[in-house]
Amino acid sequence: MTSTIEPTRPPRRRDVLDDLESRKLPTSAARIVVGIALAVVVLGVVGGLGPAKSVVLGWLVTFALPLWSRVVEGSRKATDRLVTLLVCSAFGLALIPLASIVWTVVSKGAPILGSQFFTYSMRNVVGEGGGIYHALVGTLLITGAATVISVPIGLFTSIYLVEYGEGKRMASAIRFLVDVMTGIPSIVAGLFAYALFVLFFGEGVRMGIGGSVALSVLMIPVVVRACEEMLKLVPNELREAAFALGVPKWRTISKVVVPTALAGIVTGITLAIARVIGETAPLLIVAGYTDSVNFNLFDGRMATLPVFAYSSIRNPGVPPEFALDRAWGAALVLLLIVMLLNLIARLVSYLFSPKGEK
Repeated sequence: MTSTIEPTRPPRRRDVLDDLESRKLPTSAARIVVGIALAVVVLGVVGGLGPAKSVVLGWLVTFALPLWSRVVEGSRKATDRLVTLLVCSAFGLALIPLASIVWTVVSKGAPILGSQFFTYSMRNVVGEGGGIYHALVGTLLITGAATVISVPIGLFTSIYLVEYGEGKRMASAIRFLVDVMTGIPSIVAGLFAYALFVLFFGEGVRMGIGGSVALSVLMIPVVVRACEEMLKLVPNELREAAFALGVPKWRTISKVVVPTALAGIVTGITLAIARVIGETAPLLIVAGYTDSVNFNLFDGRMATLPVFAYSSIRNPGVPPEFALDRAWGAALVLLLIVMLLNLIARLVSYLFSPKGEK
């Protein structure tokens, strides 16, 4: 009787994958390592090592996770965990200055906020008292006028680039100039506006509308880029369907293209406003500063929140504590306005974006 010896079959691919997947760290491994790192940080601070050194020491402890993974899971998974740790560390490092700025501004600016701070100007105020009413009015008027100037120019320019300028040299030149304008320093925009108004009103001119022109120079390229990208996202099928029905091009743009991209356009414009509302240099040059309320953009100096904060720090008076408190309060209000504009942009994008693109 003869017996046949069957050849040994190589392990199936699924068996190999199952074997590799079976070598895993416990699901709580990351939490354990992070908990140990936090304990090291707390012990370092309590022991007098200092916050900075304690945080660095705790961060070094987190590298025990990829080392542990190397022993249990192999080099491939350990490399993945190491890269994840480095990316998370970079994110945490980027949050440090942001959190520091927010904490400093809120902690120093919140105590001065009150009804008097928002309803009084600095006219005839020396030392304690006064508020930002005149600067708040100036900020809203100048930024609003800049928006009125910038939005039509930026929107119509983006419509030309997307709908009419495809493949034309003029469109390429405009895109190049928009890119250049995006990177110009704000002081250059202020000098341009000042030089322009000097031609008509002479040396030493200070007007709120001049600040609006300076801000519009900074705002237009942002609006052009944002609106252009939104218009490009409109499917060509919508344009072709309108053309097939005999709708003229201008009406297709006004009734189909722009309404479809409206959510992105409004978001881009809102972010552009948030970008320029905190500018100081151009407003300091051409709009100037005053302690009184001025509602006329075309007559005299006009205060704004950034310039108010700068002037309070630059010339605090005696005693300086009250002026410094007002400067921190103005900075906090400006920060809240920018945050509100960003929230409005996100809300508009969420409510008016086509379904599936939110």
